[in-house]
Amino acid sequence: MTIYYVNSATGSNANTGTDENSAFATLSKVESLRLQPGDTVLLAAGSVFNEQFDLKYSGSTTAPITIGSYGEGEAPVIHSSAGNGIASQNTSNIVIENIKIADTAGAAIWAGNVSNWTVRNVDVEHTGLSGAGSVMFRTGQNITIENSRISDVNSDGMWIEKVNGVNLINNTVTNSHGKTADAIQLDHSSNVVISGNYLDQTNAASPKGVLVLGTVENAVVENNTLVGGGFGISAQAGTNIAIHDNDISGYGGYSWSYAIGLGDEGDTRDYDISGNHIHDGIWGVSISAASTYPYIREGIDIYGNTFDDLSKAALKIDRPASGAFHENFIAADVVPTSISPAIVAANTFPVSDNYTLDESQAQAVHVDNTLAAEATHTPADPTVASADKNAKTSSDTVDGNHSHHGDDKLGQDAFLFRHFVSDGPNASSLDPAYGDHDGPNSAFDPAGHDASGHEASHHQIADAAMHQTDLHTPNVSADWDSLLL
Repeated sequence: MTIYYVNSATGSNANTGTDENSAFATLSKVESLRLQPGDTVLLAAGSVFNEQFDLKYSGSTTAPITIGSYGEGEAPVIHSSAGNGIASQNTSNIVIENIKIADTAGAAIWAGNVSNWTVRNVDVEHTGLSGAGSVMFRTGQNITIENSRISDVNSDGMWIEKVNGVNLINNTVTNSHGKTADAIQLDHSSNVVISGNYLDQTNAASPKGVLVLGTVENAVVENNTLVGGGFGISAQAGTNIAIHDNDISGYGGYSWSYAIGLGDEGDTRDYDISGNHIHDGIWGVSISAASTYPYIREGIDIYGNTFDDLSKAALKIDRPASGAFHENFIAADVVPTSISPAIVAANTFPVSDNYTLDESQAQAVHVDNTLAAEATHTPADPTVASADKNAKTSSDTVDGNHSHHGDDKLGQDAFLFRHFVSDGPNASSLDPAYGDHDGPNSAFDPAGHDASGHEASHHQIADAAMHQTDLHTPNVSADWDSLLL
């Protein structure tokens, strides 16, 4: 277990690299070593490295390889003008912590077929300058990103696909730019926890949304703050999803904009949506679709949420669905429900026992929500399950998108990476064959369009005649400490 020191200002590649006074000068020198489990690479505070750092070797579960920092002052910066900040494939048991990645042409971190990675206390700024995004993991298991800050990147702040075991904890993501950009995009993954994050798209240039869960199984999304974007949480296909105790606000820009949307891109089963504060937006919870494809939408339990300052209804349902909408707190100036007549007639989604509040009461009940969640409701517990890789999507060329996926045109998972050069396709641009993941330059842009339109997304939902109904009775303002029966 060796500690290697790297100092761009005072180091030399002729040094041994094994103490601070004999530090290496470049990351390429570290790449020439065969790192062993338990080895640590420390970058000197104040150093700037204008090169891509390729991680080629794996640690072990008890002795990971760690990339970190040492010394006093500003965090060391990896700044790669011709490629990614850090790139890796087929590696495991890696920790990246206490560094900064900024002003890269490609992604800040780009990794494929990896497992047991932890990204901790990392700052990411202005990455994806050629359009390739920020922190990107594709295919693998057990990825943790925690206590990190991502800001002003091009494309998604985080893009994660086909990973079993994802933990996104206490991160801040602000202003992910681009018409297909979300703060977080997570597709075809399972056993997910997204907790305690602050995600803000308020000042992003042409953002899509804030959080996308595309065909995800066994996920908990809790105690997050989501602001801005075209929508809050797009959970359009999945199984066993708990979305609770989040604050979602400031979303809009489209007639279909919602705080939480589901049921548009695949089967939707067993959703627990509770304890959320949904305000200052368009629709609340939307169970809708751009097409009439017969997806299954069942077991959707919506309760104990607070809805206020919405221009449309707290609940929208215009496609077949089963579940319940009950014991929610709805401001008096918000339409409680907008449900198609067919759903009302089928009685598959009863609405009952909700509270009508004035504005001050809506704020108070969010702070002291003692009636919102009953003990009989148990949040989903992530358990091992395989993800469905066949999400149905549709393209949008007019008015914003609900989600997109990063599969290559053949649906393959193969990767090949190298040092990317500026005079040819690189990881931040499309390769001539539409950005295949397994192309000769490993050049793919999961946030962009390929020539065949494989960036799946969502048509604007055209306004249609809806049956406005409020099924809780009576609907009157009253003391919010008592139930409306």
